[in-house]
Amino acid sequence: MKNEFKLISKFKPSGDQPQAIDKLYHNYLNNKNSQILLGVTGSGKTFVMASVIEKLQKPTLIISPNKILAAQTYAEFKAFFPNNSVEYFISYYDYYQPEAYIPSSDTYIEKDASINDHIDRLRLKATTSILERKDVIVVASVSCIYNLGSPKDYQNMCVEIIAGKEKTISLLLTELIASRYERNEVEFKRGKFRVKGDTVEIFPAYLETAVKIEFCGDTVERIKEFNPVTGEVISKKDKAYIYPAKLFVTDKYKVDKALKTIQIELNTRLEVLKSQNKFLEAQRLEQRTKYDIEMLKETGSCNGIENYSRHLSGGLSGAKPTTLIDYFVQENDDFLIITDESHISLPQIRGMYEGDRSRKQTLVDFGFRLPSALDNRPLKFQEFEKVIRKFMMVSATPGTYELNRSKKYIVDLIIRPTGLVDPEIVIRPISGQIQDLMQEIRKNVEKKQRTLVTTLTKKMSEDLAAYLKEKGFKVEYLHSEIDTLTRIEILKNLRLGKFDVLVGINLLREGLDLPEVSLVVVLDADKEGFLRSEPTLIQICGRAARNIDGRVIFYADTVTGSMQRALREMNRRRDKQLEHNKKNNIKPKSIIKAVHELDEFRNLSREESMNHIVAEEQLNYNITPKNIGNIIKEVELQMRESADNLDFESAAALRDRMLELKNMKSCKSSKR
Repeated sequence: MKNEFKLISKFKPSGDQPQAIDKLYHNYLNNKNSQILLGVTGSGKTFVMASVIEKLQKPTLIISPNKILAAQTYAEFKAFFPNNSVEYFISYYDYYQPEAYIPSSDTYIEKDASINDHIDRLRLKATTSILERKDVIVVASVSCIYNLGSPKDYQNMCVEIIAGKEKTISLLLTELIASRYERNEVEFKRGKFRVKGDTVEIFPAYLETAVKIEFCGDTVERIKEFNPVTGEVISKKDKAYIYPAKLFVTDKYKVDKALKTIQIELNTRLEVLKSQNKFLEAQRLEQRTKYDIEMLKETGSCNGIENYSRHLSGGLSGAKPTTLIDYFVQENDDFLIITDESHISLPQIRGMYEGDRSRKQTLVDFGFRLPSALDNRPLKFQEFEKVIRKFMMVSATPGTYELNRSKKYIVDLIIRPTGLVDPEIVIRPISGQIQDLMQEIRKNVEKKQRTLVTTLTKKMSEDLAAYLKEKGFKVEYLHSEIDTLTRIEILKNLRLGKFDVLVGINLLREGLDLPEVSLVVVLDADKEGFLRSEPTLIQICGRAARNIDGRVIFYADTVTGSMQRALREMNRRRDKQLEHNKKNNIKPKSIIKAVHELDEFRNLSREESMNHIVAEEQLNYNITPKNIGNIIKEVELQMRESADNLDFESAAALRDRMLELKNMKSCKSSKR
């Protein structure tokens, strides 16, 4: 039976929500395929989006402007649709330095990246879910418009295993290797397989469970799903489908064909470079490309294989790249795209192509890459527009593009279900702002409420946080150089009250859902520019709109045009909200929202890793000569997990404990 979207929530539509849900739904039924949901902070935009998805019953891609918002939206939709497939797709780099060349200083910068293994698994899980299910919601960052491997190749390289059917072990291993799985008899982790006699164990790259295939001769006898840590059998299966371990995969026939076309392009390019007397560039290109050709020939892959995607896919020069959106297109006649905070996410999508093209063109000109590398790119904005079928743009401050594209199909969501109104804004002079700020923070701490402080630069955020810490405040700072999962943890800890003040820059603007925050402070509010524009100021003020005591302080010596326009719009909304409350005898109340603890992120928390140590310490009371060997194995496994999660402090503590247990075991053996 086909799975259907089923929204699970204790909340019922209220305020502006019922009319918004109804309008959005009927607009789509009437082929109004582009529209705006203009929702103020705290009006329940996420709930409205979820309700529309349930009514439309369409697979949905939600594009967020940054990883923090993507994680927050993902958590909310996981809670709304616990029985459906809600997935997470963001850039899997904790650190990324793209390949580049600076001609002025003759500096070549090699690609350097730190891939987050956990996020890589979630990305693969997202693509497999799109191919396997109709009830799928993928929450993504704008990286979803970047080139991926072909969904057809990805699906065609899926390894099918059926109990009772003929398949030799050697054939299965050949198929797994072609799908970029690696054999490893020692370290069994995702993307690996191992062989034990007539049994093959596979750890799919996108799952947290493993699959055991038992053979009888040349026939698959049994298929079992099991826990890779404990070995416990979870279920028996009639079939198993193992999708590739990487998104860039292709079969041997396409690789062989690609090797020929790469060589042809190389020969042509070398002639061009030599005709221009660029002999150094020609030598460089020939050496690098021939090495990649040899690696492709021997292993089916090479570093930077994505730069040969045009050859591997058989596409034409300049053709549209395949992206996550193509996975939806391939599997569904109709699907929904939602751009959250569209006034930010759409300009990001528009700008990705040009920045990428400029860098790669330099690499091509100076012999570091073939011209076909230019086809490994994000979508052009015009290409993005063409793949959109049903499109919802969500923002409290829509821009000109959204207004033009929607043809004025704008659905207002201004009245909050809680009766909360937009916060009042106070303007205070810059002179003495830090002393005044500390007084306001103390008031908030007494009320057990949180404070956000926005600065203009990263350095200012760090320095201010350090100063406030010296003065005894519990404070943290947040900016783009802090890795994604740490940022998620910081925001969670703010909500839990582990600290009281968060200092940051523009990361504090769009969509951060922090109902415990009652005070937002804007330093240098009169510095006209992007970070203090009308839409930005409205978004900043919105962070205080989820708390009944919400208030905003602008520190400024003058009132800029942006400040005037922002104040005018917020007063308009506030007047409408107050009138609605009075008319309906509504008493405002703060939003109460659970702090979601996602299993997907739990094992990346240092506190969780330290819990392994606590759990292991408890084993001290039950150590016997019979079980000490198993305890050592368990501690060693926890040590490896901590190291994989980059929690080296916990790993070191677990290593010391493991050595202590081994010494204990050897002492007991010698006594015997």
